[in-house]
Amino acid sequence: MSDLRYPIGKFSYDGKLTEVQKRDFLDHLAQTPANLRSAVEGLSATQLNTPYRPGGWTVRQVVHHVPDSHLNSYVRFKLALTEDEPTIKPYAEDRWAELPDTKATPIEISLALLESLHDRWLRLLRSLTPEDWKRTFRHPEMGPMTLEKTLALYAWHGRHHVAHIAALRSREGW
Repeated sequence: MSDLRYPIGKFSYDGKLTEVQKRDFLDHLAQTPANLRSAVEGLSATQLNTPYRPGGWTVRQVVHHVPDSHLNSYVRFKLALTEDEPTIKPYAEDRWAELPDTKATPIEISLALLESLHDRWLRLLRSLTPEDWKRTFRHPEMGPMTLEKTLALYAWHGRHHVAHIAALRSREGW
């Protein structure tokens, strides 16, 4: 693997999703909490405080980042479904990863949060109509984002971060 930042490759999106792709992405999203929990199972405090790559976040920071990010996405979905192309507020994920709660909170708190969040989020996503999936929000840096594209992004995002931890475990023989 030449770039430890992207163990499953960079995110790409080719346009409108088929119903099969949408179901696959929903399944990936549904599996994220269990996959993340499995990826960190049995890790010691020292291992949790190990960066997944040189200069990267620690495993602990990654675990806390995933629900932070997915919670922001959940809110973006709700905004897009209830407002006409709302402009969302991005967040400084690098700074969030340095806050005291990220450094000191047991990972179990974020794993449980992710499970509950995904339960709610998937209930919403599975109820969307074809017209709903076309709704958009405006990201100040990325421009208009359809809910379809956002689904694809966050299905990738969960797999991406689980792969960071799995690749580290493999390299370290954990």
